Amino acid sequence: MGAAGVVAAVAAALLTSSAGAATAVSPKPPVKAEVAQPSLAELQQRIAGAMAGDDTPGGTTAKSSLSASTDPGTSTVDPMVIGGTTTTITTAPWMAQLWYTDDQGTADESDDTGFFCGGAVIAPTKILTAAHCVKGYDWHAGGAVVTGTSQLPSAGDLHGGTVSGVLRQWNHPSYSARTIDNDVAVLTLASPVKATPIRMTTSNDTASYATGTSAKVYGWGRTSSTTQDISETLKTATLPIKSDATCAGYYGTDFVKGHMVCAGNPASGSDTGTTSACNGDSGGPLVVNNRIVGVVSWGVANCVAKGAYSVFAKVSTYVGAAYPRVDDTNLSFDHKADLWVRNASTKTGYEKDSTGSAFGARQSWGNWSGVNVVLQTDLNRDGYQDFVYRESTTGDVYWWRYVPATESWADPKQIFDNWKTRTRILSPGDVTGDYLPDMLSVDSAGVLWIYPGKGNGTFAARVKFGSGWNQYNALLGHGDFTGDGKTDLIARGKSNGYIYLYKGTGKSGSGAFSARVKVRTWSTTTYNAFDAVGDVTGDGKADFLARTPGGTLYLYKGTGKATSEIFATRVSVGTDFKQYDIFG
Repeated sequence: MGAAGVVAAVAAALLTSSAGAATAVSPKPPVKAEVAQPSLAELQQRIAGAMAGDDTPGGTTAKSSLSASTDPGTSTVDPMVIGGTTTTITTAPWMAQLWYTDDQGTADESDDTGFFCGGAVIAPTKILTAAHCVKGYDWHAGGAVVTGTSQLPSAGDLHGGTVSGVLRQWNHPSYSARTIDNDVAVLTLASPVKATPIRMTTSNDTASYATGTSAKVYGWGRTSSTTQDISETLKTATLPIKSDATCAGYYGTDFVKGHMVCAGNPASGSDTGTTSACNGDSGGPLVVNNRIVGVVSWGVANCVAKGAYSVFAKVSTYVGAAYPRVDDTNLSFDHKADLWVRNASTKTGYEKDSTGSAFGARQSWGNWSGVNVVLQTDLNRDGYQDFVYRESTTGDVYWWRYVPATESWADPKQIFDNWKTRTRILSPGDVTGDYLPDMLSVDSAGVLWIYPGKGNGTFAARVKFGSGWNQYNALLGHGDFTGDGKTDLIARGKSNGYIYLYKGTGKSGSGAFSARVKVRTWSTTTYNAFDAVGDVTGDGKADFLARTPGGTLYLYKGTGKATSEIFATRVSVGTDFKQYDIFG
């Protein structure tokens, strides 16, 4: 049915609370054609088209992006890991092959586009790669991503791998094709893959970039700069991290300190004595301690010029921008978080899709009586937004998820029981730093509990963060408000209306959040309801929603600042929100 069919399939979903559980029943309207996904045959044709191509995306005259054509007979820079050794997909299960083709539909093949890049699975539907492999190309229309195999395709054989279509794409908004700066991107697959993800490093990681640190780069391609022999199997090479001064000493101003990192011993001028990333490795990971610390970006033409180093986008700098794309599930399958609300009198639930600056016309989700908490989340990180809700009578909490394989909603699964007295329940995302969404609750005694998610609707033993949380009459969070790639919380004091930021640390237990910082004062006469659904505007920063007693809903766009400037000037996104008693 395709990704957009999820929205269509539940447009008139009905929730009832019989026998202590909820059941979704609804006919399935047609799939929206604009986001219907390609067939296996189409994806294989795209791979074939890409393999026949001779284009190198993202190149400039100043330096050579490490992307590649896939035609060994027509390009002087082709894919390879110089000086590498063969490895297996078991060793690097997160490796991905990115194939792109654009057939212009003419008899003349010279106007077609075809190229190859590498990438890494960082969540079941997310591929981290280079911006020069993504910007300017329509990956939904012409891309195919292969995971789960160390071999390149041959004659339609994926060698045990899985091919996926691309649902949407993001590249860093400040990427420069001229300087190959800010060279990071994320592709969102149309369905989750089984490949084991690898995490990006953290924003405060400095140890991984210490001079001399041993790092590994992975990729496919030629084994020599002087021949056109293509390696059909995955290769890896060990490279020592170099200091910024060393990199700038060779590349001058082309090397942007803080945005880039270089690695490897100086190239010898030939294959002998050179170990380097090269064209075709673009987008692939540089790994230290099983974390991605760099994304293969650029280097010198042919990669073996005497004294040269491989250059990577520095992931610690970009994790704050890239991570929101890992946690960007929404109801309309774009990059913008949507709003779910319930009418207080009719108990009808509604979806209102974000346009980036407002919300569209509401779409009915049927009767949602018998519940008093509804959360929009993605507990299994499969790229499809789920719901968590609490029944009013029992206090039991259920997880309701869409199953892409069956194109239907699974029976709701009870995940907690007797949470009737919990004063706050929220699912803000990954609190503990393992890329798996967690849940939080505040009990009647004011203790905040963290329930580390396992990615399958179950949780590890709860961890106490601290007490005193019933001093707040609002506690919300969905994503990263401060731009460091870590999940944060927003709380409002009952007595003073102070709005506090609890900045996430990415750690579990009592260290999960930093000391609170006051960022606003909003009394109950100013706002009587809030919502945090993620990145409403699609700019990579978490946003906040606040409703006045009169029913006007304001959007506070996130700025990424952990200060009183955390939100931009409010923007009205509707005046009829007084009717709603639950915000998802």
